[in-house]
Amino acid sequence: MSITKKATALAVGLGLVALPALTACGSSDDGGDGGGGGSRTVTLVSHNSWAVSKDVLAAFEKQSGYKVRVLKDGDAGQAVNKAILTKDNPQGDVFFGVDNTLLSRALDNGLFQSYEAKGSDLVMPEFRVDQDKHRVTPVDTGDVCVNYDKAYFSEHELAPPTSFDDLVKPAYKDLLVTENASTSSPGLGFLLGTAAKYGDGGTSRSSEAESGGGWEGYWKKLKANGVKVVDGWEQAYNEEFSGSAGGKKAKGDRPLVVSYASSPPAEVIYADPKPTSAPTGVADGTCFRQVEYAGLLSNAKNAEGGKALLDFLLTKEFQDDMPLNMFVYPVREGAQVPKEFTEFGPAAKNPETMDPAKIAAHRDDWVKSWTSLVLR
Repeated sequence: MSITKKATALAVGLGLVALPALTACGSSDDGGDGGGGGSRTVTLVSHNSWAVSKDVLAAFEKQSGYKVRVLKDGDAGQAVNKAILTKDNPQGDVFFGVDNTLLSRALDNGLFQSYEAKGSDLVMPEFRVDQDKHRVTPVDTGDVCVNYDKAYFSEHELAPPTSFDDLVKPAYKDLLVTENASTSSPGLGFLLGTAAKYGDGGTSRSSEAESGGGWEGYWKKLKANGVKVVDGWEQAYNEEFSGSAGGKKAKGDRPLVVSYASSPPAEVIYADPKPTSAPTGVADGTCFRQVEYAGLLSNAKNAEGGKALLDFLLTKEFQDDMPLNMFVYPVREGAQVPKEFTEFGPAAKNPETMDPAKIAAHRDDWVKSWTSLVLR
């Protein structure tokens, strides 16, 4: 979640200002160690979208006795790959931000050691994975979906699309921008959504999809209908998309973009003045559900501090605080969902999903085929 950057701090996947590729924040009293080894400092490694309220983090630090140091290391894919490369001498103790599209890569490479976090029994069953080894802890969930610019469709007296099938219709030619599936978490999520919807060929669940074409047949039609592909979410949402605050400033001309179901409430919350309704909407039938996990890194120098931090991520205090900081949904039963989410960006009713094992078996081949089909 990838989904998951802010307008001066616009939120997960919703920022107007990109963060540095590697930043450190938090405090430390470990006498200069900084890595957490034998100290009261615990280090969290994450993608750029990690955020928590200062008072919530301070309460954890006071209760646990640990100071939290945070290393933000690019987007989700970049952060996961770097964590794998450095697993023998990790940058920190806990990694946050590997989602179900990349989970198998992390597990297969031995990135995490086993730990069942306190509160795991309160995680909603549909988000639990790896129950025999407990190498990862579910933390949040969100939906990758096509967003649309309400003003554009109103001005053109055109109904916005509601499904994958709609996107290949002539009425929506040259309107959609998406991210590269090989370099972007939402781009990959969108590809997996089409694979879940249309299958590998001959298994399409849509009467309007090209018969026998599966997801590749669908993407051939999408390419013929003028889909634009850019490297990442920041460019797609804040430069190409006409409906976002950043896109308006950049004079973006694409009224459809692959983003998140939580993008519309962020557009409301960070606007000044705040509108009474979101300027963007979500095509509910184009959504793919992502789940983000955290885990105790193999060879963590401060394993006990890492375990305490993982316990914290499942507390009601953190789960209640998380939505308006990272624009994702909590996974703990009974956690609060902000009214802005239910009003402007409710979770998809029937998102596409895919078992992590199936993603593991096909992801790399699908991305290679997609690259050859769409980019060449």
